[in-house]
Amino acid sequence: MSAVTASLCFSLVFVSFFVFVSADQTIISPKAGQNTTLQCRAPTNNIIRLEWSRADLGDKHVLVYRDGHFLTDEQHPSFRNRVDLQDRQMKDGDVSLILKDVKINDAGTYECGVFMAETHSWKHSIIHLHVVPPGQTGGQEKDEDNKDGGKTNGVKKEDLPVVLMCFLLLLLLLS
Repeated sequence: MSAVTASLCFSLVFVSFFVFVSADQTIISPKAGQNTTLQCRAPTNNIIRLEWSRADLGDKHVLVYRDGHFLTDEQHPSFRNRVDLQDRQMKDGDVSLILKDVKINDAGTYECGVFMAETHSWKHSIIHLHVVPPGQTGGQEKDEDNKDGGKTNGVKKEDLPVVLMCFLLLLLLLS
């Protein structure tokens, strides 16, 4: 096997591993002070329990919904009156979380966990929130004319492997 072929095989294995590891993960980078939406979708509308959490919050959550009610006693104090669901009726399985007035301390890895009645199983999504400090470039731009109020402009990790595969194909064609 030639060095080019070996290198290409290694690259394909690496990309394949990356695709499987990063499925259902998203990175978003709002500026401090903005509102942002952490996208999450359940396969059905029949949701028994929804938990938005962050590992560093201990036994408290960002938001908890169970049996038709929001459980504020399970919510971490730093998120009270700052979070809501994009669609409280969760139509079409939309369980996206709106985080208002994003702060530097909000940065972290969020997990959306949905327990569904039909399958009696959990579906999890991971969202990495990187908050851009005020005065720095990057993050979401506020767009007052934008109907969603300048909410998430997320970069999905699952789009990156397609770009990498195209790059690898180009390298193969050039060799």
